[in-house]
Amino acid sequence: MRKFLKENQKNPWFWIFVVLILVLGVALPLMSLSAGNSGDEDGFQWPYAEEIYNYYATGGQDTTCLQNEDMGMHGGFFDQMTYAMVKWFHVDNYSQLRHVMNSLFGWICILYMGLLVAAIAGWRAGVFTILLLFLSPRFLGHSFNNPKDLIFASMFAVSIYYCYRLISQYPKPKISASILLAIFAALAVVSRFAGYLVFAYLVLFLILYHIIKTKKQCLNKDSLKTIGRYVLYVAGIGILTFGITIALWPYIMSSPIKTTLDIVSGMSQYSVSLRQLFDGVLQWSDALPWFYTPKLILMTIPVAVIIGLILFFVFCWRKKDDRFWAFFILFTFLFPIFWIVVTHANVYGGWRHALFAYPTMVAAAGWGFDAMLKWVENKLEARAAKKDPSTQPESRRGVVVDVVGTAVLLLLLVGPIRHIVANHPYEYVYFNELSGGVKKAFGNYELDYYYNSTREATEWVLQNAEPKADGSKTIVGTWHSASVSYFLRNDTAHFQPRFVRWYELDNSDWDYAVFTITGINPKYLRSKYFPPKNTIKTIEVDGVPIALILKRTEKFSAKAAEFKNKNQLDSAAMYYHKALDVNPDNYIALFNLGEVFVRANRPDSAIFYTNRALEIDPEAEAPKLIQCYALAGQNKLDDALNLLHKINKYNPKYTQAHQLAVRIYINQKDFISAKKEMQKIIDHDMVDQASMNLWLECEAQQGINPQQSTKNLYKAMIKSMESRGRYRDAEKIRKQMKK
Repeated sequence: MRKFLKENQKNPWFWIFVVLILVLGVALPLMSLSAGNSGDEDGFQWPYAEEIYNYYATGGQDTTCLQNEDMGMHGGFFDQMTYAMVKWFHVDNYSQLRHVMNSLFGWICILYMGLLVAAIAGWRAGVFTILLLFLSPRFLGHSFNNPKDLIFASMFAVSIYYCYRLISQYPKPKISASILLAIFAALAVVSRFAGYLVFAYLVLFLILYHIIKTKKQCLNKDSLKTIGRYVLYVAGIGILTFGITIALWPYIMSSPIKTTLDIVSGMSQYSVSLRQLFDGVLQWSDALPWFYTPKLILMTIPVAVIIGLILFFVFCWRKKDDRFWAFFILFTFLFPIFWIVVTHANVYGGWRHALFAYPTMVAAAGWGFDAMLKWVENKLEARAAKKDPSTQPESRRGVVVDVVGTAVLLLLLVGPIRHIVANHPYEYVYFNELSGGVKKAFGNYELDYYYNSTREATEWVLQNAEPKADGSKTIVGTWHSASVSYFLRNDTAHFQPRFVRWYELDNSDWDYAVFTITGINPKYLRSKYFPPKNTIKTIEVDGVPIALILKRTEKFSAKAAEFKNKNQLDSAAMYYHKALDVNPDNYIALFNLGEVFVRANRPDSAIFYTNRALEIDPEAEAPKLIQCYALAGQNKLDDALNLLHKINKYNPKYTQAHQLAVRIYINQKDFISAKKEMQKIIDHDMVDQASMNLWLECEAQQGINPQQSTKNLYKAMIKSMESRGRYRDAEKIRKQMKK
């Protein structure tokens, strides 16, 4: 350490680096205190953390966590660590503690990327990297409360740093670097299994480095000794990493080899699919265009990083000695994005699944700015040398370049800085100047896709809700019930959360409602009808709403829904009309009234009211489906089928539309078309009891007995899954078929 300080004590950029990283070590935790809960924290990760804690606390007797196969595919060491801290130190506001710890992992990532670039290109490049990474709003926002992608990105970044250390120590690697690589690689793996990718990087670049250093003598006696030494080191690192992984991951601990293979298989067969707003259209995540991730990255990273990357490609390959490390950094951020594109990976929630590629991308940008300044310095020195070197001392020229270069970098970062200051704690809801900013993204791309704004919205309800006259609890309706429940937890005497969906909102009893705009049809978002008339508060970023707070102005719709469910259609219609008297633009009342009239065999009235609903939300599927029933009731079957196909073109996973089409085809005795429509249900993994009944009915009318028909359905499901590489799920269906 003394030698290290002595070498750097006269370098002002070293001290700027130290001061800046210490300031950020305080700033990030403080900033995280106001962050909301992310979408996965309360509903999935925290309950699973309790299960894992109980497994260790009982010495493996409580095996509940081993039964949770879906969550078992993820290690979640961060959740284990924070849950233990909460238990040991009796922390009440566990969410806030998690956010503070989350921010520290963000800080670790910033630190190690700064150290990596400083080691390669100098302390000035390290400072530029720190600034660029901290002032990347998407990365900064995820540092507050993303306990999955950010933790993985941080541990992966540290692992990349120790890969660099191990390679640069050629031909005699140090044990300390090997042990640290094993530890951080294990923590990356236990965050996301893809952490093992770091070993592919290590082996690839060790081979390349060896070839470069030894050239034609790469297989002589001394070279073979070096190869053997590194093989032993890499094998030892791998074994130690796997051992730590087993110790921290109960699901793997139960059967290390088998479960590891299951996880590898499960990663390639990930079946969860969510609808994402992309390019102005709601699309399913397993069918997004190939350019989804690269386009969003370019739209949501600072322009300064983009310019830095351009400079990296222009200047960092000029010196022969720099090319290897330039390629090292380039590969570590480009390969994951390339892999996502070529494999059509199922990604969603912006590009958070590719977040681990971003730190080295910023490292390249930071190095790019520094390399450009060095080029300028060299040009100035060369020009001065031609004249009179004494007219401008080299140190003065260096100071001028430093000041001007840093000023230019900060000027390029004005946009991100303004966004961070103006919109905290919603930094991650960011679109850069080239994309037109958040205002242009509204209604075209996801904004608060991780539901952070539910905290501010819920706390506003707590402070401003009017007590009910009868003294009963105020019901807060929301789709994000886990997060809202957390922020209502200290006043359950007066508040009660209730799960409701946006497009079924008024069918339930609630007094206030909290919703982010995620999942709402984009044409409705951009229409004059949005936000709804009963919106009393919006949470905004750059002047556009990312969340709404609604106040109930009538409960006729909820009463009508009760009558509709009892098939008391006249009473239901009466109450829906009362709801429309209060708000003629009540979309939910309009399309529900359409359903009432379909049931009452009044198709003309049904079409009239659903058309009014579609004026408000032209892309809504439920009113169109009701119209299909109305058309079928009028025996306009071709019109009904045409509309059903339009619905499924917009939303291929709208099961009810497929099922109605199957029903129409069966009634027409068109069993070939019915089977084709059923195949769409099968291929989208939407087979439910109603779909099974339709299949059985279709085959029964063809003279096939129920037992054989059931087997045929299972076989069709197995064939479909195997054709999509879902062998693990296909095997589950095969076992069900045998039973």
